[in-house]
Amino acid sequence: MSINWFPGHMNKATREIHDILPKVDLIIEVVDARLPYSSANPVIENFRADKPCLKLLSKSDLADPAVTAQWLEHLQQDPKVRALAITTQKPDPIRKLADTCKQMVNKKIDRATTITALITGIPNVGKSTLINTLAGRPVAKAGNEPAVTQRQQRIELGGGLILIDSPGILWPKIENAASGYRLALSGAIKATAMQEDDVALYAAEYFMQAYPELMKERFKLDTLPNEGVPMLETIGKQRGCLGRGGHVDFDRTAALLINEFRSGKLGQITLETPAMAEKEHVKVAEIRARKAKEKEERKKARKAAYKAKAKKNT
Repeated sequence: MSINWFPGHMNKATREIHDILPKVDLIIEVVDARLPYSSANPVIENFRADKPCLKLLSKSDLADPAVTAQWLEHLQQDPKVRALAITTQKPDPIRKLADTCKQMVNKKIDRATTITALITGIPNVGKSTLINTLAGRPVAKAGNEPAVTQRQQRIELGGGLILIDSPGILWPKIENAASGYRLALSGAIKATAMQEDDVALYAAEYFMQAYPELMKERFKLDTLPNEGVPMLETIGKQRGCLGRGGHVDFDRTAALLINEFRSGKLGQITLETPAMAEKEHVKVAEIRARKAKEKEERKKARKAAYKAKAKKNT
């Protein structure tokens, strides 16, 4: 599945993040607790340098608690990173984040001190809802669709903390195919930019492998099929997602499975572990190295052809 969704405002937002970073004391990156690796923007990691970073694993009520614990430990191996699992279902810890930010910034804190934090994250990760909870009032537009926030805004929270809210951004090329599926499954990418049946097939196969008991319980099955397509057929028949002639409507079935994951009806599910992420990170690095080599070879070939043509004309 190829995902191509990088609206113009994201390109602008990326440039603005690069420009504002020297002026901020701290970066707050909101990632999805169900996919902390795939929802972490490599652009932010490249821009961050040595600035402290608070990683907030949002929607943690929908994620597998045991895997979330693994992620918190893994992320905090970086001495400049502090990671916390949050959910808007429990707002009190969110309201205390201002104190956490002050503890992370390496400067003397007094009544006159102002801390500026850039808060960023992928689309539809719950960033705006988090900001409104932190502010105690509606200051950021929130919604269930990606790309609700489309311009940078400055929010004064009081207590010496200022937030620079950046629009949710992806990156131009999602090189890890598995990350693309996970982002699509989480709702970070608009439905028009993906094939839902492909996403649902990926989801069914992963759910059967990683969370077989949840699938059996949700769909009242004693055993699970061996592959994703038969699983989708089973779900479609059971839930009445049928078309003409009684055949399973895969589009409706796909939408049903995706929605049940997003709403948490399937149970607490995490789409990736730190071990999975480390392996995929190595593969992505290999892909980038190969592409860079191919680009350099094409450049040399063009240069050689130009020289040959110039020599022939003399």
